[in-house]
Amino acid sequence: MLNHIGRKSGLPRQTVLEVVRHDAATDAYVVAAAWGEKSHWFCNIQKISEVVVHVQGRRFEATAVRLSVEEGERELFDYARRHPMAFGELTGLLMGERLKGAEEDCRRLAQMIPLVAFRPREAKG
Repeated sequence: MLNHIGRKSGLPRQTVLEVVRHDAATDAYVVAAAWGEKSHWFCNIQKISEVVVHVQGRRFEATAVRLSVEEGERELFDYARRHPMAFGELTGLLMGERLKGAEEDCRRLAQMIPLVAFRPREAKG
């Protein structure tokens, strides 16, 4: 679950997101804004990137960083390789056609759907 601040209201907001990948080396979580750049949570983190993430029973402060299209393409290609059935189902829902997960498919999808990494902030100390 993502805790973030509303860009207009300044009020706390919560959104449940699906994790594309967890990077064990950096402890970052990568997610996709499946409904595109107009997703409210996505718009909110573009204005205020400091967030709180709750995942698998833990809570941590993080900074939301939008990935480049090229980084997004690599993440989606990796996801499609690891979860081909889920990739096909999700692209069917989002795009009206089931993509196979080829590099070209992932490039096209990454141009439409932004990906974000939630990177833990270092404790102040």
